[in-house]
Amino acid sequence: MSSLRVVLLLLVIATSTVLHVVPLLAVALVKVAVPARGVRRGCNAVLTAIAESWIGLNNLLWDRCSGARITATGLEQVRPDGHYLVLANHQAWVDILVLQKLFNRRIPLLRFFLKRELVWVPLLGLAWWALDFPFMGRHTRAQIARNPALGRRDMEATRRACEKFRDIPVAIMNFVEGTRFTGDKHARQASPYRHLLKPRSGGVAYVLDAMGDSLHGILDVTIAYPGGRPSMVDLMSGRVREVRVSVRVRPLPTDVPRAGDESDRATRARFQQWLNALWEEKDMEMARLLGQGGAPA
Repeated sequence: MSSLRVVLLLLVIATSTVLHVVPLLAVALVKVAVPARGVRRGCNAVLTAIAESWIGLNNLLWDRCSGARITATGLEQVRPDGHYLVLANHQAWVDILVLQKLFNRRIPLLRFFLKRELVWVPLLGLAWWALDFPFMGRHTRAQIARNPALGRRDMEATRRACEKFRDIPVAIMNFVEGTRFTGDKHARQASPYRHLLKPRSGGVAYVLDAMGDSLHGILDVTIAYPGGRPSMVDLMSGRVREVRVSVRVRPLPTDVPRAGDESDRATRARFQQWLNALWEEKDMEMARLLGQGGAPA
């Protein structure tokens, strides 16, 4: 019965995706063909409305079919016309659905930094492109050291995306750890945090350098699963009972390294220290959320 439930849900989601992506792409083509500022603004509003409708249907399926309850604090601080950088820990693909469930129409549409390869995902890749999601490479520091052009390409992609976002309310989403938490990754990193991987400062610094003067603040989001890290199948099968989320609005840091300026190592070090301190607080918040009847991740 559980397998049948998952199949039916997948069919509904697939049908909804097709019905939303087709008009989304039509509007995106108009935006590309007529680059006038007024036309772009009108198209952006329509594209956002279509995306929020698609997320809204997914949220309805969550309410009716998953049985999972979200306990969240801090949502009263956010606003739908704000400009935010959203920073969250990353444990499972379900995190994305949790964020969309909480923030749809409460803040501007979440735009995620995506791996460049995801542009080839059927339908969704085109939808993300139409909505101006930034596509970036995932390069290690060693790879960038060997070929600095890789880092410059990512900085340019971030700059172009941020220029588009200056004219509209936006919430730019960044999973700062760069990958989902697992015990193996935690051990390989020798992470100093009990529930988190080490934060990466590069993407956060790029956005703050490009958009800091137009952002209202940082949304610090902590996601915890008292029953353990779930899969999408767990969620659709009704095996996720509760999700706990803490939302905090934080001021922007005052000391941000300029993108591409490798010479100012002192500023970069201070910025990494600021992010590490934020992650220490997030680790304690994770412990608090999981301590309410839950086990560590």
